[in-house]
Amino acid sequence: MIEFVQKLPVTKGLKVGNTLELLPFQVEFVRALYGDDSRVRIALQSIPRGNGKTGLEAALCLAHMFGPVAEPRGELYAAGIDRVQSSLMFDEIAAVIEDVPEFMQDSNILKWQKRIEVVDGPGKGTIFQALSSDIRRGHGVSPTFVVADEMGTWNDLRLWEGLITAMGKRKRALAVGISTQAGSDQHPFSLLVDDAARGLDPTVYCQLICAPEEADPFSEETWLACNPALGSFLSLEEFRSQAERAKRVATFEPVFRNLRLNQRVAVSETWLSQADWNRCRIAFDPLTLMGQSCVGGLDLGSTRDLTSFSLFFEETGHLLNWSWCPGETIDEREHTDRAPYRVWADRGVIELTPGRALDKAFVTRRLGDIFNTFRPRLIAFDRWGISELERLLEDEGIDLPLKEFGQGFKDMSPATKAFELKVLNGDLKQNGNPLLDWCLSNVRLERDAADGVKPSKKRSHERIDPIVASIMAVGIGVREPVVQPQEFRMLVLGGGR
Repeated sequence: MIEFVQKLPVTKGLKVGNTLELLPFQVEFVRALYGDDSRVRIALQSIPRGNGKTGLEAALCLAHMFGPVAEPRGELYAAGIDRVQSSLMFDEIAAVIEDVPEFMQDSNILKWQKRIEVVDGPGKGTIFQALSSDIRRGHGVSPTFVVADEMGTWNDLRLWEGLITAMGKRKRALAVGISTQAGSDQHPFSLLVDDAARGLDPTVYCQLICAPEEADPFSEETWLACNPALGSFLSLEEFRSQAERAKRVATFEPVFRNLRLNQRVAVSETWLSQADWNRCRIAFDPLTLMGQSCVGGLDLGSTRDLTSFSLFFEETGHLLNWSWCPGETIDEREHTDRAPYRVWADRGVIELTPGRALDKAFVTRRLGDIFNTFRPRLIAFDRWGISELERLLEDEGIDLPLKEFGQGFKDMSPATKAFELKVLNGDLKQNGNPLLDWCLSNVRLERDAADGVKPSKKRSHERIDPIVASIMAVGIGVREPVVQPQEFRMLVLGGGR
């Protein structure tokens, strides 16, 4: 196995053009799984990001397809939290196959299906398939080898469990779960790691490499102790740069500790500090902003939730917010949310609509008033609940420049990072709105395996709707900036449309 793996080409990164060279911890992992006396059927590998987890597991998959452990009509599955994550392993394996003529001759790569078929050799009839944990598929399969990628980000382990139980159909099947650590002891991956660490089951093996909780996260000695690839195929210069950022930006420190030191740290515990937010506070008269270029973000709540609308003024960085909630439920809301809604309403920070449910016609008319005053060029909106608003806008004869803005990582991650950067750099000006202050303190971030971020309404404490609307406003401005006349002229002359 080791000889086979070390003949495979490196197709990307600092060592591209060379063959794989296993580090001692990787040799130890391979021997634990494939040694003559090994009884391992389930293996967990938890090490910091950038230490070759994906490359090694791709190599093991190739060994089950073309190498010393290949068998006829094998079934190999790579699972991730979503289709994008599960595709990373497929892409790695396909790149190696395309770089080795013998593998290419003996296989059929179906890129659209994320599937590879072995058509000749000792593994003839073997298939490799990328799966996503969000499709819950695991029945009707008979795996010989399973790789579950970044399990610390999975919401549950139903796909993993389905694949594990299906391994009983094979005489010698193996499942490998790889990930940096999850953020809490209660996460399913943490429970697996902790159970394996007890050593009660000889068929379960765990390789955990991490910095101790009490270690100095900014010490190079700490980095070297838990990053075996540092200085080899993991850049020390890039590591130092990220450590410096973690020192400067409080929100990045838990990310650095989790991903680079593999500590069990929740990366969503904090976002922007109150001190950074307060430095953006400045008194100003909103009416002085009339006529300046601005963009909006609209977060529609349900009948009992907050509905919020924010404007971000691109040239000056000023931020305004309007929020609405039902007037007759304000006492209940103060009790459940533990926030002074009535005081905020008296101060005009929040507007109360008639009745026990949000009066969307009232909100529609107010949106029309705001639009007529400030004339935003674009208003980002979430598709949820928009059809009723569009009908009400039509009934009122209000034509807003609405622009769809998804709530997934694709749209929200760049917007969230742009909002954070503006706050940290002092490029955002907020007028001390106490509702925004409160909502910001409630925000908890959700991260995907690619380090995308977005506010999580499920994980956040209490309400965050006004902040979400503000992030959308900043995000739509970054995504679709103003094209200045000179820039437009250059586009036309250059053949653009």
